[in-house]
Amino acid sequence: MLGNIFFEIGIIIVVATLFGFIAKMLRQPLIPAYVLAGLLIGPVFSLVSNQSIISTLSEMGIAFLLFIVGLELNFKKLKSVGFMSAIGGTVQCLIVFVISFALVSMLGFATLEASYIGIILAFSSTMVVIKILSDRKELDTLHGRIIIGILLMQDFIAILALSVLGNIDGFNLALLIAAIGKVFVLCSTAWLANKLVYPWFFKHSASIPELLFLGAVTVCFLFSFLSVWVLGFSVSIGAFIAGISLANLPYNFEIISRVKSIRDFFSTIFFASLGMSILPITQEQIWLLILLFVIVTIIKPIAILCITAFFGYKKRIAFLSGISLGQTSEFSLIIATQGLLLGHVSESIFSISVILAVLTMMGTSYMIKYEYHVYSILKGMLSRFDNFSVNSKYELVKNHKYDVLLVGYDRIGYSIVKKLHIMKKKLLVIDYNPEVIKKLISEGIHCIYGDISDHEILERVNLGKTSMVICTSPDKVANSVLIKKSREQNRNIVIFTTAYTVEDALELYEEGADYVILPHFLSGEHASILIEKFGNDSGKLTRHKINHIAELRSRHKLGHLHPQHHNETRLHG
Repeated sequence: MLGNIFFEIGIIIVVATLFGFIAKMLRQPLIPAYVLAGLLIGPVFSLVSNQSIISTLSEMGIAFLLFIVGLELNFKKLKSVGFMSAIGGTVQCLIVFVISFALVSMLGFATLEASYIGIILAFSSTMVVIKILSDRKELDTLHGRIIIGILLMQDFIAILALSVLGNIDGFNLALLIAAIGKVFVLCSTAWLANKLVYPWFFKHSASIPELLFLGAVTVCFLFSFLSVWVLGFSVSIGAFIAGISLANLPYNFEIISRVKSIRDFFSTIFFASLGMSILPITQEQIWLLILLFVIVTIIKPIAILCITAFFGYKKRIAFLSGISLGQTSEFSLIIATQGLLLGHVSESIFSISVILAVLTMMGTSYMIKYEYHVYSILKGMLSRFDNFSVNSKYELVKNHKYDVLLVGYDRIGYSIVKKLHIMKKKLLVIDYNPEVIKKLISEGIHCIYGDISDHEILERVNLGKTSMVICTSPDKVANSVLIKKSREQNRNIVIFTTAYTVEDALELYEEGADYVILPHFLSGEHASILIEKFGNDSGKLTRHKINHIAELRSRHKLGHLHPQHHNETRLHG
């Protein structure tokens, strides 16, 4: 028995690796490759028969991914989008549920089954989206924070839905209150453990990396046990809360780096298991599948786009947020499975739910990969959504002269603004974060709310009379547009851009940048300058240290928390 399990897991990993390698060579996303590998292993050649073991392992993949998501979660970063995410996530779920429920009810489905379909379609995949954004280093971008906030709200609603649907026959208000109470108990336990247990335990285990890793995984399992056996939730919910409870420890970077390999192993099995779960459907069911696919990939993203734009974000941010959430969730599969076991949904609806999850998760990989190309095509149609966005304090005219144009204010831009103020340079800032714009307006700094990849924004700026332009965003597309437009209006303008990779930096130099800022390299160069400047003079170094601490405390109050070193992200201002 054990030999068979080992052999079947080996087949999954070998075939998934082969398909993943081919996808990499063809510059395609990995997730569709893993799903196709599962389709080949399961329905096509029936190489794996022990579905229960595979399902257990894939559930572990979801759990470890959400554990890491919790570890990486920084509520201070989400604070600026928290209200929007909470309200927006709730409204989006309600909109998708109502539309889905109404349409499938018109097709003759019973109320309970139609309710299940509406709930299944309402949620998006935390696992898939977080993995893709993490791989693309976009978790800390503005749209990344919005997406994470919406996903967290969806997950909370999904927990309540699982609890309510599991007891739907005897449902009452007390049951809903009990479900919320269980969430409170789980979160309270995590908070108490963080305050009373973790500091002592991890202080004594941190010196041994192996023990640190095992301690973190133990926390993950303990909260998963509590979630399932005591509170009746899923394993993944407990793992997610466990990750959050460890997030503010000074050892979380080390924990993440060690757990990521386990996550990748089990998540690969999860995506392969999706392909293995695909069952044939009838021609009549195909039309229902197409309808549900349209709701998930078109109506749901449009709903999120409208909600995000309504809260004052520019069309680009709204579009990226919407297009990233056009899939069903792993919770959707759990809810569909629960409905099948309880007799609330038919086998055909369960099969359609699985196929829909596979198609939309695969589709998301491609939509996010080519999101900027799709955006450039739809940009004109999306312009009407800018009517909701915040307005700049200063309406510029063509003859208004600025010495420096700064694109992106946060972190790097903050230091540049301070220096330019000392130099008494006339400055204009462009940023597409509404909170940043409000802050700049309150400080009397000339600013425009917008995205430099939109040609209209740069046309409003008189680059012909500007001596220098600085872009702190490592977005390659935005930097390329900025270089091209700047050179067209002013051949003598000095252009500073930013990149995170050497390859991007070299390409920007070829396109005409005068200097490309590479944050990782600059930090090393700055350290070497300090070593040369202070040498062994502890007195000078101490004075510099005191000033540095004051600067860091000032930045901390402003929320300038540096991205985690293992997951550096695009700054976008």
